[in-house]
Amino acid sequence: MDPTVDHLTEEQRRDFEAAAFRRLLEHLRRRSDVQNIDLMNLAGFCRNCLSNWYREAAEQTGVALSKEAAREMVYGMPYAEWQARHQTDASAAAKAAFETNRPKDH
Repeated sequence: MDPTVDHLTEEQRRDFEAAAFRRLLEHLRRRSDVQNIDLMNLAGFCRNCLSNWYREAAEQTGVALSKEAAREMVYGMPYAEWQARHQTDASAAAKAAFETNRPKDH
């Protein structure tokens, strides 16, 4: 019988969630061809959102983490370096879609 989420311990849940998050980061690092604006337009979040959520989680536990440090954790390198290597200009259509669909907290 497969255990359901209800049968997992808090430690198991945390460990599995952390493993899934690490895999998501690895995937996004490999897919540097996918731009943040494309992620935002399709999914409503991007790498910067993940870094903000990470920093907020750290701060909730009393750990001060700079925006730059959180971004480096998500991008796997300093943000400016990632931008120089991988960021391209967004198309007019992508920019228009972002303005239409922009989450209120961005």
